[in-house]
Amino acid sequence: MSTPERLIESTRELLWERGYVGTSPKAIQQHAGAGQGSMYHHFTGKPDLALAAIRRTAQEMRATAETTLAGDGPAYDRVASYLLRERDVLRGCPVGRLTMDPDVIASDELRAPVTETLQWLRERLAGIVQEGVDRGEFSASLDAGEVASAIVATVQGGYVLARATGSPEAFDAGVRGLLALLEPRG
Repeated sequence: MSTPERLIESTRELLWERGYVGTSPKAIQQHAGAGQGSMYHHFTGKPDLALAAIRRTAQEMRATAETTLAGDGPAYDRVASYLLRERDVLRGCPVGRLTMDPDVIASDELRAPVTETLQWLRERLAGIVQEGVDRGEFSASLDAGEVASAIVATVQGGYVLARATGSPEAFDAGVRGLLALLEPRG
């Protein structure tokens, strides 16, 4: 792995574990096995490197979500696949956790990939829910955008509950509850 890649991957990991403030340039360099000169040769500073790491994390989240949402199967099955996919629940969402970081949220540049990714996810889910409404899988009274927001809120809130309790059970319970509410009535 090249030095820039090691720096980006180390920053991604440290941002997830420690947040922006807790991720010092020295910690990044040590984690990546790179010297200070290497870091500043490839990136203008911590904000530049953090932005590259956040963008990479956002791209990875989109790709992972798209893998479970793609296809033309029933809308319920696609949503269930997204909700039930393997996750490291107790670590939380690497993108969602950034919303709790005051330094990321205070920076328009650092916040942009987070906002764009969560917006993309809501829009992607809304499209699938709307397909389900159009095909008669879901009630015609459902608002696809509101349901998509509820799906994202269930996942992000489930991470919070799981971390607070130290158990994935709260996350799993939220997912089961949402799937029960969405289950097509035959």
